[in-house]
Amino acid sequence: MLEYENKYLSLGNKFIAGVDEAGRGPLAGPVCVASVIMPLDKNSIIEGVNDSKKLTEKKREKLFDQIVNKAFAFSVEFIDEKIIDEINILNATKKGMINAINNLSVKPDVVLIDAVKLDVNVKTESIIKGDALSYSIACASILAKVSRDRLMLEMDNKYPNYNFKKHKGYGTKEHIANLKKFGACEIHRQTFIKNFKD
Repeated sequence: MLEYENKYLSLGNKFIAGVDEAGRGPLAGPVCVASVIMPLDKNSIIEGVNDSKKLTEKKREKLFDQIVNKAFAFSVEFIDEKIIDEINILNATKKGMINAINNLSVKPDVVLIDAVKLDVNVKTESIIKGDALSYSIACASILAKVSRDRLMLEMDNKYPNYNFKKHKGYGTKEHIANLKKFGACEIHRQTFIKNFKD
């Protein structure tokens, strides 16, 4: 998973950031974006890092702590449902990615991004399925996924009718049934749920 990183390291770049998001598809809650610059020498690579969707929750939580402890710099950004409704999910994701890059405490030489193209004042490469092909993007995907899941557990306490702790806001049968039964809550994305309103 270091092919892209090694390419840029061989060109003399030192700080390579990975960027990824979690939560583009759910009916509720924010989209979460993470950017992270990891040490890339052989002794620093964290075993087991992969696309967050391929890992168990327990494994992600463990890796999250290791990534945070080893990173040169990281940033996690939430773009809430109101902004998603206002500017659409792709633009909200891009906004989160730009914020996450700009808020890194170390300026990256290169930014590797999962699938999205960004206009920022640093060299970027957009990689399709980047979270499965790039170590840096995979680390970012774990930070984003765990951060968002933790937030949705808090939202479950605040809005117990929807069982957010189980589906994290995604459009499962149970979630849609509860949406029809109880109506929308404050964190539902109005542009995503219009088809499920009676």
